[in-house]
Amino acid sequence: MARLLRFAFTITSLAFLAVTAHAQISFTTAIDLALRNNPRVLMAQADVDKARALLSEARDVYIPAVVGGSGLGYSYGFPVGQPSIYNFNAQSLVFNFSQHDYIRAARSGLEAANLALMDARQAVAEEAAIAYLALDRDQQREIALNDEKHYASRLVSIVQDRLDAGQDTGIDLTTARLTNAQIRLTTLRDEDETEYDRAKLARLIGLPEPGLTTLTSSLPTSGTWLTPVVSTGLPTAPGILAAYANAKSKQEQAYGDARYERRPQISFGAQYNRFAAYNNYAEYYNHFQQNNAEIGIQISLPIVDYVHRAKARESAADAVHALRDADQQRDQFLDGRLKLKHASAELAARSEVADLDQQLAQQQLDAMLLQLQGNGNSGGRQMSPKDEQNARIAEREKYLSYLDTNLQLRQTQINLLRQTGQLEPWLKSLSAHPQTP
Repeated sequence: MARLLRFAFTITSLAFLAVTAHAQISFTTAIDLALRNNPRVLMAQADVDKARALLSEARDVYIPAVVGGSGLGYSYGFPVGQPSIYNFNAQSLVFNFSQHDYIRAARSGLEAANLALMDARQAVAEEAAIAYLALDRDQQREIALNDEKHYASRLVSIVQDRLDAGQDTGIDLTTARLTNAQIRLTTLRDEDETEYDRAKLARLIGLPEPGLTTLTSSLPTSGTWLTPVVSTGLPTAPGILAAYANAKSKQEQAYGDARYERRPQISFGAQYNRFAAYNNYAEYYNHFQQNNAEIGIQISLPIVDYVHRAKARESAADAVHALRDADQQRDQFLDGRLKLKHASAELAARSEVADLDQQLAQQQLDAMLLQLQGNGNSGGRQMSPKDEQNARIAEREKYLSYLDTNLQLRQTQINLLRQTGQLEPWLKSLSAHPQTP
């Protein structure tokens, strides 16, 4: 049995190490994990639960609250208390001019909390999607930079041989070495950026950082990217709607506080007591009995209450502040959305230019390789291995530029999708129809 337990423990440990050593997840899986584990989403869900409880609290004041107790004791001489074996008390609100306003305020607060939860989910999904795209870009850059380093090293070796043969100058060698050094510097910067992006994605999705990689084939293809539809009307983003719902809740609260004074309040009350028979109540009260009960309605009218009057002014100021804050968020949102719309169109054009530029460099490289093999027309100039390495390095540079521009375009598109309320439906469509690796 001990050997079996050690064997099972060893197998479990190896399986855990194998999982943690290499974790390759898809695009939709990463976003789903982020939505499940992110603290921002969990806090927003807790706020929804709290708002729902506050709404129940505002409604349940009309339901009698029943309290049971006991007051056992012994009286000497004239009874000075009510030594009950057990007693029950029930109280509830019957009517209050302000309570309906408080219920509406709690209902608006629940609506604001639900919208804030939706906004938090979209914000986390946006952040996770961008982090995933960035890490995938880093992985592709790493491959391209490794190729570029290889070509640059060969270029230095070729130029050194040509310099020894008297075909190149010291300037050519220094230029080749400078190109090699610049590529090494770029590689170091890319490694730092890759480490940062991997750590960020791991923190978002709740997985260990070592070995975390993306699955490029799971990314949305060009045909599945949704073009954001930017309307010119009022914003429908959950964050803005949540701000206005919160302002409405503050207004209802202020309206209820303002109607507290000089308005009647009606409460219900009931009580039952069973007194102890062994005490000396019967000696002093002719009609003493053990079972006693009362039920009634209490009506009160607050005539002068400066505390609640000041509270009403405070609530009114909070309501105005919340409304103006919502207006400010709306204006900032509209300005940002307009800028993103123009930036998206410009980045789309830049991405197309970078793509065509990289394709042109690849075609020029292919033509040069044919010329080196003696199958192409060199136009009177003999192509050399040095020209080949320079062309390969130039093609890789164009490809790196395309990766960066394409990432910026996708980030802007995701930002626009979130601001137009189309991000979550688009992500759900991707989950329903995942890409085939």
